[in-house]
Amino acid sequence: MNENAAQKIRLIMELRRQGINDTDVLSAIERVPREEFIPKTFRDRAYENIALPIANGQTISQPFVVAYMTQMLTPDPRRKVLEVGTGSGYQAAVLSHLCRRVYSLERFRSLQIEAVRLFEKLKIGNITTKLGDGYKGWKEQAPFERIIVTAAAEEIPGTLVDQLNDGGIMILPVGPEPSDQSIVRVMKDDMGNVQEDELMPVRFVPLVQGLAVET
Repeated sequence: MNENAAQKIRLIMELRRQGINDTDVLSAIERVPREEFIPKTFRDRAYENIALPIANGQTISQPFVVAYMTQMLTPDPRRKVLEVGTGSGYQAAVLSHLCRRVYSLERFRSLQIEAVRLFEKLKIGNITTKLGDGYKGWKEQAPFERIIVTAAAEEIPGTLVDQLNDGGIMILPVGPEPSDQSIVRVMKDDMGNVQEDELMPVRFVPLVQGLAVET
């Protein structure tokens, strides 16, 4: 067994201890090679349960947070999911093993290009990405049964709630400052009524409106 495989087993065991009990989510985490989504400088830490920096001042989330948000999203193979914030592509890759199709928005062109390269390398064929403003969602593909946001909005974006199907679930971090953010679950019932539940404190990079200007 190579070192990555041994570290991955230890990570899966740690996630179980932390309350991740959805076997499909754990299997998806196990199947995605996290080291591929991390800069070479940090690859020896790929299976530590920590967030790590990627390009453009962004991060790849802690595996527990990825697993927790995915578990609370309750994905299944029939669902169409919108991800706001492709980032490294890791969260989308995990979702690709659990959902029918993943639509992923990214405001940094360089991150989007790199994520697409990785999806092709790993032969993941059910992720569609687009350069776009996460606050606006993906109107052409709406509505979505599930929406996951991987950056913190100051408040829940109404446009994304509008693009959530009746009976749908959205999971996102919300809060004005990193010290005051929580994961929130937004549930829309079959009548279109919306319920919000605060789940746990987190620290995420901010969700920024508009496309990024890259030099």
